[in-house]
Amino acid sequence: MRTSAVLLISCPDQKGLVATVSDFIFRHGGNILHTDEHTDADSAWFLMRVEFDPVGFDLALGDYTREFTPIAQKFEMEWRLAQPGERKKMAIMVSKYDHCLVDLLYRHRIGELQCEIPLIISNHADNQPIADFYQIPFVVVPVTKENKREAEQKQIALLREHQVDFTVLARYMQVLSNEFVATFPHRIINIHHSFLPAFVGAKPYHQAFQRGVKLIGATSHYVTEVLDDGPIIEQDLVRISHRDSVEDLIQKGRDLEKVVLSRAVRWHIDDRVLLYGNRKTVVFD
Repeated sequence: MRTSAVLLISCPDQKGLVATVSDFIFRHGGNILHTDEHTDADSAWFLMRVEFDPVGFDLALGDYTREFTPIAQKFEMEWRLAQPGERKKMAIMVSKYDHCLVDLLYRHRIGELQCEIPLIISNHADNQPIADFYQIPFVVVPVTKENKREAEQKQIALLREHQVDFTVLARYMQVLSNEFVATFPHRIINIHHSFLPAFVGAKPYHQAFQRGVKLIGATSHYVTEVLDDGPIIEQDLVRISHRDSVEDLIQKGRDLEKVVLSRAVRWHIDDRVLLYGNRKTVVFD
């Protein structure tokens, strides 16, 4: 369980930002443990993550907003404070493929993913035994062309009922509607079985095989209204050879997908990802 507080800041770049934020934490008795900054040269946009120990902090974290707001307004900041012990609620949506689901649930059980998982939603019943093993509620919402909007409304209601902070698509093989995505902006993480922007859409491994590529990849990204075009959180690659069949590519890809997705989810939980410009992310390690 994280015992530190994390301050995330995004604003136009200007002199004095780091000094002002550091001085504010110092004056109130906080001890800065880690600080990371990045300035995008093209847009002159500044992003910052500050992790500090609140022990000895003379300001109740509940009162932080009131005291920090004048600084935020002066520098036109978008900001958020993640408090110690804060545990995000993560829902998982999955279809039939189980490798990403199993990996996430295992990492959650051993404490690598510090969050709560109130439910798993699926359009098929295949993964019910896995959910039962990990003692996570499993809800089946069948989806067809005829009932898609009705099904999504049920899914949205479930996510709201359980007060979910973000949702992970662990190989959920349905394209979410614009209405669904707009309901949870930048709160849906997907794993795409391709090194985007190459081979978007369905069957990317088949596309890669036809092109004779030497590397295949996986991409985890935030979901937007444009298919497979959201801000990228993490990517990785694996080398293949001319001897590999489509089935070999799929097998190697499965291993890659679950690792890339778990990294992205962990970084999101740890408040290491900042978005800007609606297309880019900064991931502070």
